[in-house]
Amino acid sequence: MEENQEALGRLDDRLKPPPELEEFWQKHPEIVKLGDPVLRTVAKPVVRFTKETQELIKRMETIMRDADGLGLAAPQVGVSQRILVYDVGEGLQVLINPKIVHRSGEQVEPPEGCLSIPGLRGVVARAKEVKVKGFDERGRPVVKKVSDLEARVIQHEVDHLDGILFIDRADPETLVWVIEEESELEVAGATDSRS
Repeated sequence: MEENQEALGRLDDRLKPPPELEEFWQKHPEIVKLGDPVLRTVAKPVVRFTKETQELIKRMETIMRDADGLGLAAPQVGVSQRILVYDVGEGLQVLINPKIVHRSGEQVEPPEGCLSIPGLRGVVARAKEVKVKGFDERGRPVVKKVSDLEARVIQHEVDHLDGILFIDRADPETLVWVIEEESELEVAGATDSRS
């Protein structure tokens, strides 16, 4: 495991944004960027659903929306807890201690991006459908079977909770820095799965 973490750290060090994207990388300082160790740490489960949990979820929603992302995991705001938020057009969704219990099919489009690696895109093979279990913001059990973009976003965010970034799963040949203004108009994580 330690060797794997070391290899991932070397990959992170090699992926430096081009100078043209430096300002873009500074645009949302509240989002932890590639190279911060919290992004490579397995997040801790939430044991108690407290007022602080609710405040963190509200802060994550605000940050995600300000950055035009589709999803955001707590480690991306520097908090090592198993909490993710997302919105693929159906309103805010919250998953706490999520666990993907079933995957089926495959999707590779659209390319993914990440709010923690602004401007980088790549093709990632993900399951087309997933079944996920967890809890909502009030601690009530949740079981969801989702597909397509929602499945992609959930997989991307759960990876964040496990210290995995989309660059770890992307076809390396497809990784490309998007420098034009379109990088601000992307569609979340996949659809520009930015999360």
